[in-house]
Amino acid sequence: MTARRKDPEHGHPQDGRDRGNDENTGKSGNGGNGGTQARFGHTRLPAEQEQALRRGVKFEWITLAFLTVSTGMVYLVLGNSQAMKAAWIEDLLSFLPPIAFLVATRIIRRRPSERHPYGYHRAVGVAHLVAAVALTVMGGYLIVDSGLGLITGEHPTIGGIELFGQTFWLGWLMIIAMLLTAAPPVYLGRVKMKLAKALHDKVLYADADMNKADWMTALAAAVGVAGIGIGWWWADAVAALVISVSILRDGIKNLRGAVAGLMDARATTYDGSAPDPLFHSIDDYLQDLHWVSAARSRVRDEGHVFHVESFIVPAAGNLPSLQVLEEARGTCVGMDWKIQDMVIIPVAELPAEFLPGITSTGGER
Repeated sequence: MTARRKDPEHGHPQDGRDRGNDENTGKSGNGGNGGTQARFGHTRLPAEQEQALRRGVKFEWITLAFLTVSTGMVYLVLGNSQAMKAAWIEDLLSFLPPIAFLVATRIIRRRPSERHPYGYHRAVGVAHLVAAVALTVMGGYLIVDSGLGLITGEHPTIGGIELFGQTFWLGWLMIIAMLLTAAPPVYLGRVKMKLAKALHDKVLYADADMNKADWMTALAAAVGVAGIGIGWWWADAVAALVISVSILRDGIKNLRGAVAGLMDARATTYDGSAPDPLFHSIDDYLQDLHWVSAARSRVRDEGHVFHVESFIVPAAGNLPSLQVLEEARGTCVGMDWKIQDMVIIPVAELPAEFLPGITSTGGER
């Protein structure tokens, strides 16, 4: 069953998610961004998530500003180095996750409509997929390009540049540029990783993961350039290959996560490392109710929030009242802000066709 009531503000049915959050946070609905209600679809964000969202948006704009400066600086000293070219392209690709996050966070604020009854939460998954495909394709291209340079014995050259009346080896500027761009992404990645956990945001997590790996890219490019300087022509191509493999690894990892999410795979934690513990919390609570004989749930991860379907077998075959069902649902919704949409379905026996694995393990695990 679903518990819904009329939303006096918008004149359409409102579920327990809004009510639960208001009660839990004590907010009147105006504590968000500059007076705008911070929400994901129906869900009004608790204070912690609201602050995390504001910080996430701020740090993504900071990331875009940093990338604008760093890509411009690297472009100016690009030269003939394959490693520098790979690092520059990776910097360009690094624009995708922040842009995807900023666009998705605006789209998912929209309330569900008649055309989109489940809301717009999948915008996060679509953005994640676009970024992952771009990373994968470009990583594969750079591996082929760098590998051909190594196989054919291409000897890159780095000339000089005249500054302030003096002629310098351009490689020094390349190395300085790489070292200057190595440190900021480490800090940005650490901050965004914490925010991704608070928001259960996989795009933000993917961006943080890429930021953390950027210092390796910068260091590899600097080593490649230094190798050219001491006569190791192959060092540049090897460094480019290392960077390309890093890009491809990020792409494949994110592609698998994005596709799994869009195909309604089992809901996992924000980093995809384990099933989300809310599975156990919901089933354990329902199972412990005196009027429930058996209960199992399946949970769909919509991007930030979960849609939950819980099947219960009433004890002794006695159907509970609507009030009892609504109380059970309200308690489950109140367990975590991510539980946005939940239905409780009384059944004569747990349906194996909807709960894979139940016959062998006793639940969808």
